[in-house]
Amino acid sequence: MSQQETNQAEWQKDENWTDGGKLLTVYFSHADSRVWVPKRISAMGWTLNLAKKKGVAWFLGLLLLPTLIMTGVVLLLIPVFI
Repeated sequence: MSQQETNQAEWQKDENWTDGGKLLTVYFSHADSRVWVPKRISAMGWTLNLAKKKGVAWFLGLLLLPTLIMTGVVLLLIPVFI
């Protein structure tokens, strides 16, 4: 079985998906080589494979990025208001 076939078979397994509703589903598969995988409903976009270290790194980066941007904006604006 090729890696592409393995990825597709893993993607189709229900046990690799959490049931968090349409927006909050999480994909977790060690056998799937992809970091970004399409969501079950393709119109909903893509999700991360949190079984991969790169997937976790992307998740943390996307989670922390808004905080870092807002902190930078606040730090830049403090001298303006002092």
